[in-house]
Order: sequence, then structure tokens, then C-alpha cells
Amino acid sequence: MNESETSAGGVQRDTGGIGGHPRGLTTLFFTEMWERLSYYGMRSFLVLFLTASAATGGLGLTTAVATRVYGLYTASVYLACLPGGWVADRLIGLRKAVLWGGIAIMAGHFTLVNQSETAVYIGLILIVIGTGLLKPNISALVGELYERNDPRKDSGFSLYYMGINLGAFLAPLICGTLAQKVGWHWGFGAAGVGMLFGLIQYTLTANRLGQAGKAPAPGQKTEFSFSGVLWFLGVGLILIAMAGDLVFGLELSQLQRFVILLAGSTVFMVALYVGGNFDATEKKRGISIFVLFLVAALFWAGFEQAGSSLTLFADRMTDNALLGMPFPSTWFQSLNPVFIVLLAPVFSWLWIRMGSKQPSSPMKFSLGLVGVGLGFIVMMFAARLVTGDDSLVSPGWLFATYLLHTLGELCLSPVGLSVMTKLAPQKIVGQIMGVWFLAASIGNYIGGEIAGLFESLPLPQLFGTVAAINIGVAVLVIALAPLVKKQMGGVR
Repeated sequence: MNESETSAGGVQRDTGGIGGHPRGLTTLFFTEMWERLSYYGMRSFLVLFLTASAATGGLGLTTAVATRVYGLYTASVYLACLPGGWVADRLIGLRKAVLWGGIAIMAGHFTLVNQSETAVYIGLILIVIGTGLLKPNISALVGELYERNDPRKDSGFSLYYMGINLGAFLAPLICGTLAQKVGWHWGFGAAGVGMLFGLIQYTLTANRLGQAGKAPAPGQKTEFSFSGVLWFLGVGLILIAMAGDLVFGLELSQLQRFVILLAGSTVFMVALYVGGNFDATEKKRGISIFVLFLVAALFWAGFEQAGSSLTLFADRMTDNALLGMPFPSTWFQSLNPVFIVLLAPVFSWLWIRMGSKQPSSPMKFSLGLVGVGLGFIVMMFAARLVTGDDSLVSPGWLFATYLLHTLGELCLSPVGLSVMTKLAPQKIVGQIMGVWFLAASIGNYIGGEIAGLFESLPLPQLFGTVAAINIGVAVLVIALAPLVKKQMGGVR
């Protein structure tokens, strides 16, 4: 069997993996599957655990406080991808970053088994550190398996995305069920075991990766520089916006937080390109990266309501029964990943089938916003049917919402992973993947703030506003798509 082929540029391509993809894709597929099982497993019941009474083993927090903690945690997970990418690019390389990140994640989940307030926060911090090391760098490793313009790349990321969502599908069914039906500590423990399996698989099959990610990118320097000052300033502003009230007692309005987040993100992007000896094309691509970053942040602010406002709606206002058989409310969070597993191959085939006629990345991003907006229109109508404390709606409403959100996600998330590796200068690819996850961080933070209004704002108004903003910005992105494409330097 021929396990390689020669590209048009004379480069040998590894075709020995699934569907003619590199063999290393299988290693990264399963590593990310187990890591996502651990992450989404714990996330599926985190808000429910935080709001549960002390008598039932929870922390007894109010809904507003619990969703704030949830939002800060999920935001921090992705924000940590920034230093995680820096550590990999400049110090230890992509492979070691993934390994050590997985170890920290596993330790964090096992710490959470204790369930005391101190153990909970220590465990969450360990998961934040570990995910910051693993998440951006395993995605960068996928990118390194392919040449920059390899036509298999978008398809490969779509298959990789299936691994993410296979783990996410199993997560609520395993961890969520154990947490809600047996005990919270069983759910936390199952998440830790999932990461352990991921580490074992990654270690045993690492040889499939070839030379990808073995060492830091060449030409990187670690000494003090102006760009380093800007880097820390940007991250500092983002942290102030997210947690300045908790750490420094700052009283910031929502508008002030938004402006500081935007300023910090801008400063951070500038820091990556200052003093890096990048050519004109690479700098132009940096502008397009920033635009796509802003669009993605808005998308995740709506999409990531799955673990907060939509979970609360499922738990309190939905008839959680199928054919007369009750099921845990966390199971709704398996809908999105099962849709992904079913539809990702279709989208992978579709992009290859369309070839050069497929929509550009900005157009695909706009479709993502439309999908999440339509999902919240569905939730707006569902919320109107909730007429009292004992009123429950059909699970079909959430089913439709998650399907629409999934269609939007498939137009944006795997495409975003792929396009970032194409647009990124080679020597800072890990940090550019950190930028991609910074969008998820800011989106998760904003999503947590939105979910905090669950009990204080009429739900039809809350869901309707989220829908209107997403669809409105999608129209704007469509109008600006030709300008953004010009900044992408030939990348689609």
C-alpha cells in the first residue's frame, strides 16, 4: 500500500491515514476526543453542581454567581491558550506542550473529586493551565501535518473536529449521568479517567506524527522586547475586563468591559507582529485574522450558552422525557456533538466537492452567525410558552436549537481552525492558534455575563436580543467579505 505521494511542489505527502490523510491525524483525533470527553463531561454539570444545595453535595451558589464562575472558568480555559502557544513556540515545542497539558488536566479533574470549595477552585485552575497548553498546540500539530496549501487541509480539520465532538457526545452521557444520578464526585472522577486514556493513547502512537512539533519554531527569542511589553499589556487588559471587579474591586459597566476587551485584544494582536520581521503579505493576513477573531468571539458568546442559560432552561423549563422515560437534563448537551459527528463528514465532502467554488472563509463565518441567530429565535418562541413555575415545554425546541447551532458551528469552527494555520506566519503559528482560542475565551466570558440575566430579564427578550445581534452582524460580514478577502493574501 502506497502511504505517500508527491505534491505538485515536489514534497512527499503522507497519505497512509484515514481517507488518504496523514497517519498522525488518527493520533491527534483520539487524543482530542478523550480530552474533550473530560472537558465537556465536567462542563455539562458544572453549573448544576455550583447551584445545588450543600445538602446534596453542591456549593449552593446563586444562579447569577454560578453562571459568572462558569463564564470566568470557560473564558480562562481559552485565554490560557495564549501563554500556552507562547510556551510551545519558544520553549518546549508542540508535542511536549500537549503532553504536559494533558497531565495537568487529569490532575485537575481528580482534584475536583474532593468537592470542597477550595478543591473546586484548585481543580479548575489546574484544568485552565492544562487546557492552555494542550488546546492550541494540538490544533497547530494538525496543521503541521499538511503543507500550507494542501487541498486536504480543510477536510482534515473537519475530520479532526469529529474527534472533538465524538468526545463531547459521550461526555454528558457518561460524566453527566454519573454526576446527576450517582454523585457529583463520580462525574468529576470519570472526567479524569477520560483524560488518562487520552494520555496513554497519545504516548503510545506519537511516532505517527513524524517530525511535526518536536521542537520550538526556529528563530524565536525569549529576551525582553517591546512586543513582549505589548503582549502582557494586552493580556492584562483582557484580565481586567473579565475579573477586575473580583481581583481589584473595580466597578465597571458592561460597556466599559467591552471596550477594555476590544482594546486588550487589539494590543495583543499588534504585539504578535511587532519586531517579527514579517513581510507585507503576512502583515496583511494579520488584519484578516483580527477581523475573523472578532466575528468568532460574537459567535461563541451565543453558542456557548449551551452550558449555562440553555442548560438552566433544559433543567427547569423542559419536559425531560422521551417516550415517557425521563432522562438527565445534561443529555441535551450531547445533541450538538452527535449532530457534528453525523454532519461533519457531509461538510468535509461538500468543501472538497465545491473546490474553488466554495464560499470564502468570511462568508462561512457569516453563515455561522446566522445559524446561532436562528437557534435563539427558536428559543425565543420556546420561552414564550413557559407561562408559570410548573410550565414545561417540549424537548423538541432544544433539539431544533442545537441542530441550527450545529449547522452554524460547522460553517465556522473547523474552518476557523484551518484558516488560522493558513494565515499564520510559520514561526508564530502556536500563538496565532492562541488568538483563535482567545475569541472563544472572550465569547465564553460574554456568554456567562448574558446567562447571568437568566432570572432578571424576560427570557423571550434575552434570547431575541442574542438572535438579532448575531444575524445583524452576519449581514455586515457579508457586506465586508470582499475587503477581508483582499487582506488574506490568496488564502481562502
